[in-house]
Amino acid sequence: MQRRTFVRAAASSAAVSSFAFLGRAQAQALTLNGASQFNDDHPYTMAMQRFADLIKRYYNQPVNFVIHKNSSLGLEKQYVEYMAAGRAVDFAVASPAHMSTFSKAAPFIDAPFLFRDLAHWKKVLDQDLFKPIADDIAKRAGVMLIGYGGGGVRNIFANKVVSNLNEMRGLKVRVQGAPIWSKTFAAAGMAPTVIAYNEVYNAIQNGVIQAGENEAAGVEQMKFYEVAPQLAMTQHAITIRPLCFSVKTFANLPKPLQDAVIRAGKEAGLYGGELESGSDGQRLETLEKAGRLKRVTFTDRAGMKRLVDPVMAAYAKEIDATAVHEKILAA
Repeated sequence: MQRRTFVRAAASSAAVSSFAFLGRAQAQALTLNGASQFNDDHPYTMAMQRFADLIKRYYNQPVNFVIHKNSSLGLEKQYVEYMAAGRAVDFAVASPAHMSTFSKAAPFIDAPFLFRDLAHWKKVLDQDLFKPIADDIAKRAGVMLIGYGGGGVRNIFANKVVSNLNEMRGLKVRVQGAPIWSKTFAAAGMAPTVIAYNEVYNAIQNGVIQAGENEAAGVEQMKFYEVAPQLAMTQHAITIRPLCFSVKTFANLPKPLQDAVIRAGKEAGLYGGELESGSDGQRLETLEKAGRLKRVTFTDRAGMKRLVDPVMAAYAKEIDATAVHEKILAA
């Protein structure tokens, strides 16, 4: 099956954020634009819709929301750029890896082997241990992290069986654009390469790469199992997908709406995390029962982590996040 091509719309085709017109009467409804790579059924899109619904509940003035779905405004990397510029996209769920152009520290938020398990993930978020990095992202990228979703466990989907470090050696695998992903996967013996998310399917189909890594929702939504049905249960990362909001948009909103954005963002992030983490195993079970993928036990997770740990420690030092890293490990 040939992977369908995602249509990218130019930023100018998006409805312009209405914060520029705040000089008009308060009663005139603002329009805030969101963007998602996925359809209505994906946890990220559902979290964004919950955010819009909560804003309408908490703010006593009219607000219109338009959520551009199915990558109609490009991919998450473009959403971050748009939010930084204060145009086309006001809010979106985006991987921290796509913020690395602006903030070197951003990809640390959900780097490989940062969390022991989902309970550890939740504890780190509850203690707001990423605040110094979120502040850096807001300052350098112009993007506020107003809520934290995610919670999906990431594994490696491949077109061959990968059950240990020996079988993993030299695996041509797609990774996210932040350098820490390439460094950690190379340390584990793989051959990582950066490819746009919407090109992964065809790249595996055409033999450019052999594998990728994703949580269950992404594997299901993008149908990666059609070209790479062997899912190595490496459990190498647990996603954190911040609900982001443009600093430039936020600065021009009336104070009551700013308050509503902060309140709704936190709640919508939690909602998205509950959706994704709660459905992760069920999605994989459903796909496996349907014969679409096979979960492969990975026996060398501890060994893989030992290879990656020095890279993570060096990265934390490089971005002045050693104190944050230590607090996370101790959480």
